Amino acid sequence: MKIFIALLHYPVYNREREIISTQITNLDFHDISRAAKTYGVDKYYVATPFKSQQELAKKIIGHWTEGYGAEYNEFRKEALINTSIVSGLDDILTEIESEYGVEPKLIATAAKGRSRQIDFLTMRKNLEDNDEPHLLLFGTGWGLADELIIKSDYVLEPIKGDSNYNHLSVRSAVAIVLDRLFGLRQ
Repeated sequence: MKIFIALLHYPVYNREREIISTQITNLDFHDISRAAKTYGVDKYYVATPFKSQQELAKKIIGHWTEGYGAEYNEFRKEALINTSIVSGLDDILTEIESEYGVEPKLIATAAKGRSRQIDFLTMRKNLEDNDEPHLLLFGTGWGLADELIIKSDYVLEPIKGDSNYNHLSVRSAVAIVLDRLFGLRQ
């Protein structure tokens, strides 16, 4: 199984459902990289169209993967070493296709239900029985733009708790999705 994660900062919605690009956050690198490493994700991509944001992200990651930061915290280095900063989804698709000879199947995530969604158990079984690369798409802001949902091969059901509140941080959502798809079950 070849699994990749993309945290997309564009195209995403703001609260008025306008397409925007959001800013990177330091915690997203550290927390999502650690979750990705824990659940065996092959690579974690952070996509932002802003060159200044890409440079900042690379500097932060570089601090923990080279030199003093790498020596100070080997666990953080181990998690961040498979984190890549790119301009957008097309860069990710091109990289995965060049390595595996096929574009990955896209699995979109959304906090709201969609007409064509797949439950976690069915998706988990599909992934277990499949050797093709798959890319999980997570959006920042108020979620992935509809164009990305439409383009995806699968749309995961929303994460639901025992209340009507449903506005998780993307870091929490990634961890929950990874556990539901790849976590050990007794």
